[in-house]
Amino acid sequence: MNTGPMMSKKSNTDQNSKKINRRQMLGALAVGATASLAAPSVVKAQDKIIWKMAMSWPRNSPGVGVNAQRLAEMITAMSGGRLTVELYAGGELVPPFEVFDAVSSGVAQMGHATPYYWQGKDKAFHFFTGVPFGLTVAEYTGWLYFGGGQELWQRAYEPFGVLPFYAGSSGPQAGGWFRKEINSLSDLQGIKMRIAGLGGEAMRKLGVNVVLLPPAEIFSAMQSGTVDAAEWVGPWNDIAFGLYKVANYYYMPAFHEIGPALEATVNKEAYEALPSDLQEIVKRAVMASANESYADFTYGNIKSFAPLLAKEGVELKTFPDDVMQALYQASEESLVEISATSPLAKEIYHSFTSYRTEANSYAQASELAALKMRASSMGD
Repeated sequence: MNTGPMMSKKSNTDQNSKKINRRQMLGALAVGATASLAAPSVVKAQDKIIWKMAMSWPRNSPGVGVNAQRLAEMITAMSGGRLTVELYAGGELVPPFEVFDAVSSGVAQMGHATPYYWQGKDKAFHFFTGVPFGLTVAEYTGWLYFGGGQELWQRAYEPFGVLPFYAGSSGPQAGGWFRKEINSLSDLQGIKMRIAGLGGEAMRKLGVNVVLLPPAEIFSAMQSGTVDAAEWVGPWNDIAFGLYKVANYYYMPAFHEIGPALEATVNKEAYEALPSDLQEIVKRAVMASANESYADFTYGNIKSFAPLLAKEGVELKTFPDDVMQALYQASEESLVEISATSPLAKEIYHSFTSYRTEANSYAQASELAALKMRASSMGD
């Protein structure tokens, strides 16, 4: 039997088949490698992730540092350890005023601070923290959650790759500690004051030399005479920082921070890489922390108020009416100036101020009236 030609044909077929299979395998590997490079880095549900949270506050500082720590622990616990958040105090990972940049760049996946520390990037950030003569805590959260404020905030942070979340408030703050009594506008001329945000801008317009210092440096600056006056938070934080030791005149309430906001910032890329359940845990944990922080501040301030006033030499004061009116006018000028910086700033300005007008009208018949009724009935 002549099998030579048939054997040769079969051999060629096998070789061609092997070549085709080899090409298919190499092609499949190449496609897989390309897909692997092109696909976004999405965390699998079973993966364990570690996030760094940088904050602007000293570790364990009342209200701010303590509640940032609680938030980190809350996210870790609620995720069953799948998302572990490690906290870094101001200066440990980055300086206090560089937290936003750290989150934006991915050096930290989370931050805990307040928006006016980054107002140099966009003046519109002021609307999401302490606006002078602004909103109470309840009014502010209403605007954020249901009045479009959160969406505007996200749009303001979008160019920086940062997601903002409302993380609580101290409630109405104190106007600050002064070495000398403020009886008129002339008493403000030339004094050096540590004051943050738009309150500082209003003071600057009235002749004050404004200095912005990290929280940890306030006491030493007052003690050394670097500044003549300083605002920090309120009775709870002020007594903890010992500010009553370096100034006697304590002004309440603050014109510039009626319901100031804390924020938790998150790197947008890191957030979007999380499974959906962990994204929801981060979001809801910050909301829970916001309520817990406000409750903590309120209780702490109530319990610290009388002991602070009992300290030797402390005198509780309010700013004179003419000073308050001048500060209001200066503050409103600043808001208008900010609104002219961009179309988005103008949109934020109109949303905030129109809501504030409605809130002020309602407060006259509700919260303000209720507090006056209680005080009158109790004989205070």
